[in-house]
Amino acid sequence: MSPATDPSKELRLLFAFFGDAELPHAEIIPAEAVPAPYRDLLVHHGHMTETLDRYYSSSVAVHPYLVHRHGEMYGRKLDLSIPPDGKIVMTGLMIINLTFVGAEVALKIVEGKTPLGRLLIENNVLREVNSGTYLKLAPTDPLVKRFHSSADRPAYGRLATIFFSDKPAVDLLEIVAP
Repeated sequence: MSPATDPSKELRLLFAFFGDAELPHAEIIPAEAVPAPYRDLLVHHGHMTETLDRYYSSSVAVHPYLVHRHGEMYGRKLDLSIPPDGKIVMTGLMIINLTFVGAEVALKIVEGKTPLGRLLIENNVLREVNSGTYLKLAPTDPLVKRFHSSADRPAYGRLATIFFSDKPAVDLLEIVAP
């Protein structure tokens, strides 16, 4: 996401793509207000797939639960989980302009079996990740409830954009488990 982008506008656009009028119950916070261990998971310019794989010492799996496509614009609401119990460790949304990745990679993305970050890394495309907006989400938010946590704690997330040749190609909302 470019620094000039209004984070609340970015959230509205992400959710509007899926036909959602209600935004997350979230507060925008500075990077230094993101507490540990969430700071290590969110405050960086890398792919969440790599970060979560390292943190959990396991390869995360993707589970799209809502997919929309409008021409070459493809989006999905998704969860990432870890084996063996399938615990959800991240939830979020992504929208990608498939014209930036080529036909073969686009087919794999739409297939929905491999996390986006892993596909992009393996195929050496869209490597510049820009994150700079961090969120604190209320425990009552529907996205936070996807974690099925018994604790009444907030969750933390980030808005990020992945660029290809200085052009925004992917917009992301990534929320890690409380």
